[in-house]
Amino acid sequence: QVQLVESGGGLVEPGGSLRLSCVAPGIMFSFYDMGWYRQAPGNQRDLVAAITSGSSTNYADSVKGRFTISRDNAKNTVYLQMNSLKPEDTAVYYCNLHPYNGDNWGQGTQVTVSS
Repeated sequence: QVQLVESGGGLVEPGGSLRLSCVAPGIMFSFYDMGWYRQAPGNQRDLVAAITSGSSTNYADSVKGRFTISRDNAKNTVYLQMNSLKPEDTAVYYCNLHPYNGDNWGQGTQVTVSS
């Protein structure tokens, strides 16, 4: 199974920024498309942003222009830069392969946007 370790979450005021990181050791990381997903209480887990092995990106409409996904293949790491955060961005954020419909998820990192 792929090991995924997310970090970088926290409590931030509306309008603030956070940068999430996800390390995926032990795989040929550069070969895989990766995604950031989020799950708010009572909601399903949804894709937020994705990046291909060639670094093409796409975003959910709700985060376009505010979030940026990137990757560093030398570090087996995918990042999510989140700017202009809104209370509705509050959720647990996970990374994984993209697309992915299985049960192997990391612990996630909590992002709370509140004043």
